[in-house]
Amino acid sequence: MKDHETTGNTFKAYEYILYGLTTLALLILAIPVIVWKTAAFLVGSAGTPMKSVKHLLGFIALVIIIAVGFLAFKIFIPYEISDGVVSVMVDENDTFAKVTRALKMGGVVADDKLFSRLAVFRNIDKNLIPGRYDFSGRMSLYQILDKFKRHDIATLLLTVPEGYTAAKIAARLARQMEIDSATFHELAFDTAYTMDKYRLSSLEGYLFPETYKLWYGMKVPDIIDAMVAEYQRQTEGVFDTPAPNNLTKDEIMVLASIIEAEAYYTDEMPTISSVYHNRLRKGMRLQADPTVIYALGGLDRPLQYRDLKYQSSYNTYRNKGLPPGPINSPGLAAIKAAIKPADTDYLYFVANGTGRHTFTRTLKEHNVAKRDAKQKRRENQSN
Repeated sequence: MKDHETTGNTFKAYEYILYGLTTLALLILAIPVIVWKTAAFLVGSAGTPMKSVKHLLGFIALVIIIAVGFLAFKIFIPYEISDGVVSVMVDENDTFAKVTRALKMGGVVADDKLFSRLAVFRNIDKNLIPGRYDFSGRMSLYQILDKFKRHDIATLLLTVPEGYTAAKIAARLARQMEIDSATFHELAFDTAYTMDKYRLSSLEGYLFPETYKLWYGMKVPDIIDAMVAEYQRQTEGVFDTPAPNNLTKDEIMVLASIIEAEAYYTDEMPTISSVYHNRLRKGMRLQADPTVIYALGGLDRPLQYRDLKYQSSYNTYRNKGLPPGPINSPGLAAIKAAIKPADTDYLYFVANGTGRHTFTRTLKEHNVAKRDAKQKRRENQSN
């Protein structure tokens, strides 16, 4: 999803007409008056000196009016920039002179000297904000400068869905913002960085799923900061409630990520949570398919029996207890479900082909539920 925020032009249509008519009137009236004043001055200078001085002052005043009118024309009258969008990226520590050169090369600004002087006059050259500035259609020099004064950078709304891994978030950022996904991924798993800044061994699970207003040219650490800050804001006070099995805050996030991966419907999350809490209490392996898929780096095919033997600390078919870290970014509903599971004695569940699950208490019941689900899938495929 890529939503650019656009800001309306500084001037309305009637103001364009007003500026145009005013300038045109000045030019039409000025030419004959200049001729008249010049002639009057030359004639008057041979006769009455005082009259010649008046004519001279009038001539000078008129020249100033014409100059101001011409300047106003160049500053305020819109001109065609481009049929498409011309984008200029302003990086951190860029000088206004560099930005002006980019604008001139892009065809946004014709009179770069006047543009620079106006920027200095309005103190815009000293207050540059990094980001991407978009220009299109008809714009005046004043409107172009006003974009920089208002810090009107191109923004987008980027949505991180519940259950996204750090790798998927990095890929989405690369696709929508041209962020280097490798840099994002490396920083998210740089233990020295994440421990020093966030007291976390990695950021998997802590890049909160939400819609963010970001801007082009935004640095990777700033994007990460925004996502971790959103996690902290959304979960404030949530962990004050003790979780079953004495789970720590980090363990709650691990379990929440598994619940998020398993549940299609939010109302099933507490029941799924109860299954895993019951298994943890009994010392049973969690046997959660999403943990194996995560250990394998993601799959674009169905999970197979041989995958369950994959050697990894994240494989809950081979290892008891929780994996060493979250397997995705869980939403608030999954986190709350991990803290407050439903009160059940279920130990098993299986997807029943409707997006929901069938929950059972014994292995025998579970096997029956699996056969029923398999039969239903066959019927759906044949239909």
